[in-house]
Amino acid sequence: MFVTLIKPLARLHPRAWDFVQLVRLDRPIGIYLLLWPTLWSLWIAADGVPELKNLLIFVLGVILMRAAGCVINDFADRNFDGHVARTKARPLATGKISVREAWITFAVLVALSFGLVLLTNATTVWLSFGAVAVASLYPFMKRYTYYPQVVLGAAYSWGILMAFTAERGELPASAWLLFLANVLWTVAYDSYYAMTDREDDLKIGIKSTAILFGDADRLIIGSLQGLTLLLLALAGNRFELGLCFYLGLAVAAACFVWEAWSTRDRDPQACFRAFLHNHWAGLAIFLGTVADYALR
Repeated sequence: MFVTLIKPLARLHPRAWDFVQLVRLDRPIGIYLLLWPTLWSLWIAADGVPELKNLLIFVLGVILMRAAGCVINDFADRNFDGHVARTKARPLATGKISVREAWITFAVLVALSFGLVLLTNATTVWLSFGAVAVASLYPFMKRYTYYPQVVLGAAYSWGILMAFTAERGELPASAWLLFLANVLWTVAYDSYYAMTDREDDLKIGIKSTAILFGDADRLIIGSLQGLTLLLLALAGNRFELGLCFYLGLAVAAACFVWEAWSTRDRDPQACFRAFLHNHWAGLAIFLGTVADYALR
């Protein structure tokens, strides 16, 4: 859908497609993986009826902040992406976009996101500074730790906290169950993603959980996905969710089983497909959450 809408707009300027690729609007999987947990939380925080204003703020905010995260990621990796088969054509790596243009793009995206947050409340505004800090920190962690996916998980889970403060004006303790569940889920699916580039990363010195896990990668990923479902089930109990929510978790579990089976040979393309497949797990949980409140 995103690509269909964007391609005609990209023809308006000869360099437009370079910027579309920079912010990854041509590859919306990151938007989906960031959006679904944010919407789970928005629905739960609002007892199934989120304010239209907040819904628009968070959907637009997800798109803008994911785009900003892609820019800072490509800036951090600009001297490495050219050595990795999957990323060698990125616009910063090829020089189609300059570092200065990338920084301007990043600043504009963050400013627009902050403008949206200003429409919420003071607690959410303060939390937003943490969101920017964690999102900006993640790309540089690949040089220093084998756990950059944990930092990414925190970045991809920050919207959960902000959804609660935007809807309720406070952050209940049970919201941290959703936060932790999403951190674990992010580590799991991004480890599949890192398995795609593992050989190239080893050559150029980039660290990841895929390298750290080694031959135990699929076992650990499956364990993380199992813990994700357990924490979500605990959160469902705390927030008094019903059958439809748990059916959503069951569909997500089936998605995780398929991913484990499809990556049994650790083929890089199969690992990449497993990463992409997590979109369906997140969507299933969201639809289960919506249905649970709608049918009460």
